[in-house]
Order: sequence, then C-alpha cells, then structure tokens
Amino acid sequence: MPNIKSAKKRVRVNNDARALNAAFKSDMRTAVKRVEKLAAGKDTDQAKEALTVAVKKIDKAVKRGALHKNNGNRTKSRLSKKVNAI
Repeated sequence: MPNIKSAKKRVRVNNDARALNAAFKSDMRTAVKRVEKLAAGKDTDQAKEALTVAVKKIDKAVKRGALHKNNGNRTKSRLSKKVNAI
C-alpha cells in the first residue's frame, strides 16, 4: 500500500483506467461475438451492419490503448473474412 500522496494518486488513476479499458474491451468483444454469430447463421445483411459496428468498437479500443494495434487489425481482418465468405 503506497504511503506517498502521488503514489496513492497513481493507484487511483490506474484503477480508473483499468476499469475504462475493461469496459471498452468488453463492449468490443460483445460486438465481435455478435458478428461471428450472424456470420455462422448466414445472415449477410445483418452481419455486414454488425461488422461496421464491431470495426468502430475495435478502432476505439485501439485508439484508447486498451488493445494493441496489430491485435485490432488482425481481429478486423478475421471478421471481414468471415462476413465476406457468406
């Protein structure tokens, strides 16, 4: 447990950032799973709409630093392949 005031603040700030990053990642994962489910169900129109939403959420998570850039690009690529394969 930190004793110095600045160290206490860092703990507080890190906890807030971790909570926000977790929220962004959770939101992104939900969008990705939705696309995968629609792609597996061969629902082309809804899958394409869900893909655009998922790409936005992935980009936002990458921009925030909650996700690495390459990981975001890889996820978008895999989702696009699945949707285009329908």
